[in-house]
Amino acid sequence: MNASTATPLIAAKARALSGRVAVPGDKSVSHRALIFGALAVGTTRVTGLLEGEDVLNTARALRRLGVPIERGADGVWTVHGVGVGGLAEPDAVLDLGNSGTGARLLMGLVATHPFISFFTGDESLCRRPMARVTEPLTAMGARFVARDGSRLPLAVIGAKEPLPIEYRLPVPSAQVKSAILLAGLSAPGATSIIEPEPTRNHTENMLRHFGATVAVADGTDGRRITVTGEPELVASDLTVPGDPSSAAFPLVAALVVPGSQLTLPNIGLNPLRTGLFETLAEMGADITYENRRVEGGEPIADIVVRAGALNGVTVPAERAPRMIDEYPILAVAAAFAQGRTAMHGLKELRVKESDRLAATATGLAASGVTVAVEGDSLIVHGTGKPPAGGAAIAAKLDHRIAMSFLVMGMAAQQATRIDDGATIETSFPGFAALMNGAGATVRPA
Repeated sequence: MNASTATPLIAAKARALSGRVAVPGDKSVSHRALIFGALAVGTTRVTGLLEGEDVLNTARALRRLGVPIERGADGVWTVHGVGVGGLAEPDAVLDLGNSGTGARLLMGLVATHPFISFFTGDESLCRRPMARVTEPLTAMGARFVARDGSRLPLAVIGAKEPLPIEYRLPVPSAQVKSAILLAGLSAPGATSIIEPEPTRNHTENMLRHFGATVAVADGTDGRRITVTGEPELVASDLTVPGDPSSAAFPLVAALVVPGSQLTLPNIGLNPLRTGLFETLAEMGADITYENRRVEGGEPIADIVVRAGALNGVTVPAERAPRMIDEYPILAVAAAFAQGRTAMHGLKELRVKESDRLAATATGLAASGVTVAVEGDSLIVHGTGKPPAGGAAIAAKLDHRIAMSFLVMGMAAQQATRIDDGATIETSFPGFAALMNGAGATVRPA
């Protein structure tokens, strides 16, 4: 994104936040709803789909692959499935914009189809390594032609005779796991992934929702997930829950802006996504859950959050897979807490949309917070009082860095400026307007 299209934003100190904040649909579930609807036989209707650029790019790519997808005037999306193995060779490059999830999942999907696909993305996505996906997919029979470091743009030459594999993930990654499972759908026999630590399981839940056979077993070497290939998936309507990663931003804002109380309705509470909520509770956050229920295999509740004092804690490395996207906003919460917060096991943050570990530490230091990076750990020393703020933050084309520091500006002593908020639309369309409706002051710089 060049300077002419950048959207600088300023967040100033907010009055007490109040009301209901309906966050967008879960991004992880939204990607998968479109993909599995495409692989099913029949018509799937999806309610509550996140209509951010990341998910819209996945929809565009699936259309290029021969899947009819429409959005109704009522906001319900209709996917006319072509069945497992029924995708067509795309007639143009598949541009996934800023979405690592969309790129990696679709690479897995086409890797076991006998045609060639070309993938690209924006400047940020083209810097992100894809070797963790291409390595196991190569073992399944696909071939890849890519830039140095297995980076986009790249070509996927799909396997004519796909092979099922057993693959142990070197590092926990729901994206890599999902790419292999998607590839395994078009391979005969059983494809198994062994993950050393459990990662978000939306793919497994949705496979079952559409009728696939999935086995999950915990063993001494980790969790083994096995999918039986060449199933006939059956179209099934679903409702997308509110995204817990998106809910993290208004939730932390309500915690640190004095006098605030917000209700966040219909938030997904998948146990493999709730690491942030557990950590904030350990810090003393006033968070309650109402109207608990299950929809489409995913637990959901309305979250009520009230402002209050927070204390520093130690966040163990084994929790990282369950909250990897939430560390930047957790670090902002830690800046307002009393005492030391140590977050361990953050290696994965270095290869997100930006080097989130470095970007978070740099932004906190510029905001007057005492912070240190020690190996793969982030250490934040809070005073229990609002930080000075007043920083100009380079968001690095990263929507989560942008939103995290806008939240910082809502409660710091001085306003915070981010150089570009345009990428916020990839995951949280209308973020500024929604927060301003609750009492925040976010405006163009």
